[in-house]
Amino acid sequence: MSAGDRGAFEKLYERFSGVLYATAFKVLNEAEAAADVLQDVFIQIWDKAAMYDPERGKPLTWAVTLTRNKAIDRLRSAQRRQRLNDEVEKEAEIFEQFNDQESMGDVDLGERSQIVRQAVLKLSKDQRQAIEMAFFSGLTQAEIAERLDQPLGTVKARIRRGMMKLRDLITPAL
Repeated sequence: MSAGDRGAFEKLYERFSGVLYATAFKVLNEAEAAADVLQDVFIQIWDKAAMYDPERGKPLTWAVTLTRNKAIDRLRSAQRRQRLNDEVEKEAEIFEQFNDQESMGDVDLGERSQIVRQAVLKLSKDQRQAIEMAFFSGLTQAEIAERLDQPLGTVKARIRRGMMKLRDLITPAL
């Protein structure tokens, strides 16, 4: 076979294919996978026939060793693929849960924002203006008093009364 004799290869196939198939099937426990391994092994035997050393063992021993190793490699590869698929599925589930929670949080936040906006619109013009300047513009009460040309006590009272009214409007809605 190492000289490319196809007849020798055919004889080897006829003699060893059943034993090698059984070896692969024993490891893999699946007919199609065992047949694939058998084909791979015979291609390997044909390609590496020159590497066979009769002093190290009989041809059948060499072929069985190749078959067993190839079947084990295939089994390990399938197991790695399965573990990887399992990990990907777990990550996808976690992502979906996170994404669902985030979406629900976005909906909840949007609803809360709408409730707050509606409540702010129910304040008097003076209260709304003072609260918007304090919370949305980031101004201090003294700066608001200066800009509105109102006494500091008046601005503080407007903000306090407005916040109390917002609390009364928002708390039942949440």
